[in-house]
Amino acid sequence: MTGRTATRSLEIAVTSATGAATARAGGADRVELCSALELGGLTPSQGLVEAAVATGIPVHVLVRCRPGGFVHAPDEIDLMERELVAVLRSGATGVVVGALRPDRTLDADTLTRFVAAARTERPDAEVTLHRAIDHAADPVAAAAGLAHLGFTRVLTSGGAPTALAGADTIARMVTAAGPVQVMAGAGVTPADVPVLLATGAAAVHLSAKRLADTAHRGVPMGAGDAGSGHFETDAEVVRAARAAVDRHRG
Repeated sequence: MTGRTATRSLEIAVTSATGAATARAGGADRVELCSALELGGLTPSQGLVEAAVATGIPVHVLVRCRPGGFVHAPDEIDLMERELVAVLRSGATGVVVGALRPDRTLDADTLTRFVAAARTERPDAEVTLHRAIDHAADPVAAAAGLAHLGFTRVLTSGGAPTALAGADTIARMVTAAGPVQVMAGAGVTPADVPVLLATGAAAVHLSAKRLADTAHRGVPMGAGDAGSGHFETDAEVVRAARAAVDRHRG
């Protein structure tokens, strides 16, 4: 960690080493590193993990092999286990994983496997359940089982489109989760931080992103490409979020 306590922490979702450095300079406690943020985030490359780790901020890496839902085939589970081991070997201090069953309950067998693989590779690895929990039939009940599975924390919007809209459910999840830290995230702005921390959440998570001026014109590069550029981390938003978290601590 950066010297701040484990509670009331600030996590910034980033997609580049530059973003990680910006988050560190702005006072973030850690980053969640991914690629394809516009798809909800996918596993980043080994080179990107190593570059982000080199900035000096604790890096937690999203391990998600494809966009779409969270019910995974055996080959996808095998792949994600390999990926989580690889990112920890590349210097990540934590991993962010998730999986559901077709009935929208947590896939406890797969999650137990992920946690075991992470702690075998790095005994002090922090393991976060990602927003698959927001797609669970009962996010509060799902949160209640996370300590038994060995998770460090859970990222959630309380099953709502934004964390602010799901604040009441997040408060219930905090109670249900026991020792597992609940981190509020999805559509979060610095102005939302006081309300979200008032739920009892141990952390807030935001992308603090702005559109980079790298748009291209002409031939599309893929199905979702409108030539609109990509996102980068906004230093001012990170600083504002840090200040909001610190003010809440009083």
